[in-house]
Amino acid sequence: MTSGNLRYQFARLSIAEKLIAINVLVFIINALVPFLFGLSKTAIDQWFHLPKDFLDFVGQPWSLVTYSFFHGGLGHIFWNMLLLYFAGRIFLNLFGPKRFTNVYFLGVIFGGLIFLLSYNVFPGLLGNNTALIGASAGVTAILIFVCAYIPNQEVRVIFFNVKLWQVGVFVVLIDLVQIPMGNAGGHLAHLGGAALGYFYARQLLDGRDIGEGFSKFLDSISNLFKKRDRSSRERVKKAPMHTVHRKQKVDVNSKLDYNKAGHQRKIDSILDKISKSGYESLSKAEKDFLFKAGKED
Repeated sequence: MTSGNLRYQFARLSIAEKLIAINVLVFIINALVPFLFGLSKTAIDQWFHLPKDFLDFVGQPWSLVTYSFFHGGLGHIFWNMLLLYFAGRIFLNLFGPKRFTNVYFLGVIFGGLIFLLSYNVFPGLLGNNTALIGASAGVTAILIFVCAYIPNQEVRVIFFNVKLWQVGVFVVLIDLVQIPMGNAGGHLAHLGGAALGYFYARQLLDGRDIGEGFSKFLDSISNLFKKRDRSSRERVKKAPMHTVHRKQKVDVNSKLDYNKAGHQRKIDSILDKISKSGYESLSKAEKDFLFKAGKED
C-alpha cells in the first residue's frame, strides 16, 4: 500500500478512529524503538508523560496533552481504545468531529490538572513518585458526556439492555472505589475527565457550549499551518493582471452553476438508493463520492 493510499484511508476514518490509529502507532513505536536500540523502556515516554511535580511540569508543559497518547501495556491501550470506539460511535451520531475533539481533549487536560493538583495537595499522595500516561481521562469524558446527554438511551451489554446513565454511574463508582487500591493518580484523572464530560453535556443541554473557546484556539493553531498557502495565494493575486472579457466570466459562472446542480443531483440519487436498499447497497465509487461530498459540505 502506497503512502497516498494510506493517507486516503486515514482521511476516511472518523475522528475517534483516527485517535485510535494514532494511539496504536505511538504504542508500537514506544515499545519497539527502546527494545531495538537497547534503551530504557521509558526512554521516549519520559519526555511526554505528565509528571506529578509542578516544577517538572513547567519544564515540559506539552505533557498536559501528550501523556494521553502513551500507555503502560497492551491491556491498558486495548480497553481504552475499545471504549473510545463504542462511546465515540454514539457521540458521533449526535455531533460532529469538532465537538468530539473539544470534549476529548478538554477531558484529557482537566484529568491531567486533577492529577497534578491531587499529588500536590493530598498528604497521602505527596510522597509517591509517579507520572500519568494513558487516554483514559479523554475516553471517560466522551463516555460520560453521552451518558449525561442522552441518559435514558438503552445500550446492549452482553445479554441485557441498560440505560446510559446506569453505565455512567457504574464507571464513576468503579474509579472511586479503586482509588485506595492502587494507581490513585490514574483513577483521579478518570474522575476529572468524567466531571468535564458531565458538565459539558449539561451545559450544552442548557444551550451553552463551554468548548467554543477551545475550538477557536485549535482553529487558530490550525491556521498557523495554512500561512504558506495564504501567502502563495496572495502572490498570485499580486501578479500582473491580463485582460479578461466579461463574456468569459459569465460562461464560467454558468458552468459552475451547472456543475453544482449535477453534483447535487448525484448526491440525491445516492441518498434515494440508501433509503430504498440501505448503505451497503452502494458501490465503492458511490461511497467514495458521498464521503468526499460530505467533507466538502
